[in-house]
Amino acid sequence: MSESRRGATDGPIVASGSGAEEKSVPEYDCDVCGRAFHTDDLLVLHRGVRHPDDLDAAEREAYREAYAAEERAIHSFRIRALGILVLLYFGLLFLYVFYAS
Repeated sequence: MSESRRGATDGPIVASGSGAEEKSVPEYDCDVCGRAFHTDDLLVLHRGVRHPDDLDAAEREAYREAYAAEERAIHSFRIRALGILVLLYFGLLFLYVFYAS
C-alpha cells in the first residue's frame, strides 16, 4: 500500500511505495475564488478573464503581456501543425502515386 506525504516546502507530493510517481502540486492560488494553478502566468490569465474588476493597473498590464505571449505561442503551434499536416498529406500522396502505378 502506498502512502502520500507532503513535504515542508509545499513542493511536489512525494508518494512512498513501489512504482510511485511524483505529482506536481499547484503553487499559485487565486485570491478571489481559491482556484490553484501551476504557473504564475496561468494565474494571471485566470484573474484577467474571470476577475477583471479586481485587477489593479500593474495586474492588468501583466494580464496583457501574458495574453500576448499565449497568443504568440498558439499562433506558432497552429503554423507548425499546419506545416506538419501539409507535409503528411503530400508525403502520403506521393507514396500512393509511387505504389499505385
